[in-house]
Amino acid sequence: MPLPPPDPFLRLRARGATTNAAGRFERHGRVADSDGWDLPEEERLLRTEVREERPRSVINRIASPDLPFDRTLNPYRGCEHGCSYCFARPTHAFLGLSAGLDFETRLVARPDAALVLEREFARRSYRPAPLAIGTNTDPYQPVEGRYRIMRKLLGVLSDWNHPVAIVTKGTLIERDIDILAPMAERGLVQVGVSVTTLDAALSRQLEPRAPSPARRLATIARLAGAGIAVRVMVAPVIPVLTEPELERILAAARDHGARAASWILLRLPLEVAPLFRDWLARNEPGRAAHVLNRLREMRGGADYDADWGKRMRGEGVAARLIADRFDIAVRRLGLARELPALRSDLFAPPPRAGDQLSLF
Repeated sequence: MPLPPPDPFLRLRARGATTNAAGRFERHGRVADSDGWDLPEEERLLRTEVREERPRSVINRIASPDLPFDRTLNPYRGCEHGCSYCFARPTHAFLGLSAGLDFETRLVARPDAALVLEREFARRSYRPAPLAIGTNTDPYQPVEGRYRIMRKLLGVLSDWNHPVAIVTKGTLIERDIDILAPMAERGLVQVGVSVTTLDAALSRQLEPRAPSPARRLATIARLAGAGIAVRVMVAPVIPVLTEPELERILAAARDHGARAASWILLRLPLEVAPLFRDWLARNEPGRAAHVLNRLREMRGGADYDADWGKRMRGEGVAARLIADRFDIAVRRLGLARELPALRSDLFAPPPRAGDQLSLF
């Protein structure tokens, strides 16, 4: 089914989606149409809106055999980077919003997240393990420059000596090197930086409000220079479009200081599939069919397969070829598959004013 046409009087600037189909839980859809009056309408620019949420808990417990961690935290809902391929877009349906333009323009911030996290750490029942931040939406998206939620979270994590693994493509992480570097010395932090392509023009189309590839490589260099362990994430690998760059991305990241590498095949769950097909039709009409056919070869004939063990890597000859190319490249470049394990044994409440000093 084709996506509903965009509002002809809505001007989009640097957005990954052009449509705003209702979420999958909504009973009614929305279609922009003329009201019949032959009157001129003023064009309006779609701007980002941010609402605030004050949750009772910020740690999400997960049990996925495909992931190396069991808890995550998201400072924001939605992401202004507007990546056309983002697998997290369908989560906006739980808010009654669209996975399309709503996901990248109607954001939710959690300004009290650091206070809530500290309360959760203080519970007697809490047991530390690496906390993953940025696995759903980017904690260093542009709105973080105003809210500074991630910086406050890092302050709590550092005070409690709690391990954290951060995933981002946002260069704003450089602002927090003064907190991250001392944590890295204690074995408490590692960072994954996503690099999808080295082609600046393609990146601008795919990830319209994300930093350029060159700027992300510079961030890897700055983090690595501060002693912070960095993993380059070639994610997602998009057949035909970005797949040929796999080895070049790994080499560039290694040259900028990345120690480890990983890759994930393009994922198109739920509402993401029609959104990405629409993006292909608009931006890559000559290669759209080729991209989708290659992807479906690796997804059992469908746009997506959510089965454990397949959703990240796909299956079949084409998927194995990507995996083999990755294996050969990381061995040749001396990149590791995993960064050193983070420490959990240092976790302890921070000293407070008036606490009795220890004799030892």
